Amino acid sequence: MSEQALPWFLLLILLPLVGAFICIGTKERTTDYVASLFSGLTALVGLWMVGRWGFSGVRIHLGGLPQFGRFVGKEVSMFGFLLDPLSAIMLMIVVGLGFLVTVYSVAYISAGNKEHPVTNGRERYFFWMLVFIASMVGLVTSSNFLQLFVFWELTTICSWALIGFYETDRALWGGYKALLMTHGGGLALMVAIIALYLNAGSFDFEALKAISPEVRGALFALIFVFIMVGSWAKAAQFPFHTWLPEAMEAPTPVSAYLHAAAMVKAGVYLAARLILEGGALPYWVGLLTTVMALVTMFFAVSAFFFQDDLKRLLALSTIAHLSYILLGCGIYIMFKSPEAYQGALLHIAAHAAGKGLLFLTVGALTYFSGTRRISELSGVATKQPLIALSFFVGVFTVTGVPPLAAFWSKLFLVIGALQNGPFGYFLVFAMLLESLIAFGWFLHVGHRVFFGTPSPRAEAIEGSRRSIDLSLSVLIAACILMPLVVLPLASAALVK
Repeated sequence: MSEQALPWFLLLILLPLVGAFICIGTKERTTDYVASLFSGLTALVGLWMVGRWGFSGVRIHLGGLPQFGRFVGKEVSMFGFLLDPLSAIMLMIVVGLGFLVTVYSVAYISAGNKEHPVTNGRERYFFWMLVFIASMVGLVTSSNFLQLFVFWELTTICSWALIGFYETDRALWGGYKALLMTHGGGLALMVAIIALYLNAGSFDFEALKAISPEVRGALFALIFVFIMVGSWAKAAQFPFHTWLPEAMEAPTPVSAYLHAAAMVKAGVYLAARLILEGGALPYWVGLLTTVMALVTMFFAVSAFFFQDDLKRLLALSTIAHLSYILLGCGIYIMFKSPEAYQGALLHIAAHAAGKGLLFLTVGALTYFSGTRRISELSGVATKQPLIALSFFVGVFTVTGVPPLAAFWSKLFLVIGALQNGPFGYFLVFAMLLESLIAFGWFLHVGHRVFFGTPSPRAEAIEGSRRSIDLSLSVLIAACILMPLVVLPLASAALVK
């Protein structure tokens, strides 16, 4: 099976990379076609692989460097590929949203954009977007910590380049801050990987279970905390949360991909992978993960009420929803509740659909109106009913309104918490409180922006773009259908 899968893994990474370098040498419409073609082919290959090996799983070891093997007295695997239910969930999101965001960008990164008209640099934009997709594909299909770390750092570089695409002072600062804070987390992850190698003689995900019992306590705590620092920094969790709102100076399709499928999702993927492969983790690990998630969640929610920028509001919402995923991971560690872990994995996908839709909706607003300020918009629904529908479907999805995707993920999280006494009841109260606050505030914002007398900005809206409408329509469907696809994979993830 592994011999059959290897060419497909290589093709999955090479397709977007080849497309990226072709884009550099093309101009205007040709660049659009090349980027769309190669991101589309990547999506087709990735989705086919999920259907072929997502449930059964496949792991390929490609060996390593002999110098590392001599140091620990055995062969050390440094390169390889893995596709199991957890990586399959991430791969679907990475390649599916990668294609939709690329198609959407064909219209958005253009001279017709009223907020940021673009007349040059499209080749650079699509180069980095396709490299971003390739880096995320490599990250979620890596078979060990070392290879994951290589692609981890590549996503940091891609996000820096794309956040600063407009080259304004604010954009360059946002890219620099994202680079600095996430790379700092990457250094912590590197320390943990080196410590793991020196003590377990392996870079494999399962190496935590191979640490000798004599040193397991203190060393495990060190390695776990440093890995989680990397995860928290990447996922913009407290105290590393400040880079994500600043990154909203990026083109909105970049923001959509960064929030829904890449970069921040890499952080929660690392935590989910650690839990899946780390064996019986001690109670304090789950408690630390849970407490950090709660602190981050309510810090982000408390900042909702002071935002006039729709993208910054969505960024704060993303921070809170990543906390939901880590909260589910923490509940599973503490109480061994499979429903909590399944809910966390399902929420990765549910949030991807809902938040991807919300960001692309806000991008459409800025494209047609030239602003993303809440105070400057009203009555938009009369001009753009599809954009209004997309916004409310996205809001209802991420806040957990049935039967949309995040209702099912939050239901699993609640069930997982309710099985575990008073502390579980408190966690349920916290989740319900966040959902109610977010639902109420986003409903208020939606009413302000889309209903009432059209503002001058709304009056100026005219026309439509097919690539924008297509991306929004597909994500509306995904907000409904995502649980049907992802829940079986989430259930299979815990089956060894």
